[in-house]
Amino acid sequence: MLSLIVVAMITVAVGFVVWANDKRHTKYGISVPAGVAAFVGMLSWIIFMAAGFGYQPGLTWIPWILPLILGAAASIAAVVYLGRTRARHDTERLTAILKL
Repeated sequence: MLSLIVVAMITVAVGFVVWANDKRHTKYGISVPAGVAAFVGMLSWIIFMAAGFGYQPGLTWIPWILPLILGAAASIAAVVYLGRTRARHDTERLTAILKL
């Protein structure tokens, strides 16, 4: 369980760092990348532990490292998708309002 707590804390921190470094972070909330990173990281930890990777010699690093990498990648993917999509929708709505 200690590895799950470590994964949760680090993935949330990575999510906040990703949010802070995004230039379009005003388009979505601060908790979105952190929540996505924590969800993916913890879910992958559960899957890896259920698969037995935490108890095999030589493979105990998988539930510690891979969830962190997967959570960070999911956070970055969510930020890229949401930032572009929300910016495009906001621009379209602003253009429609200005045409009136």
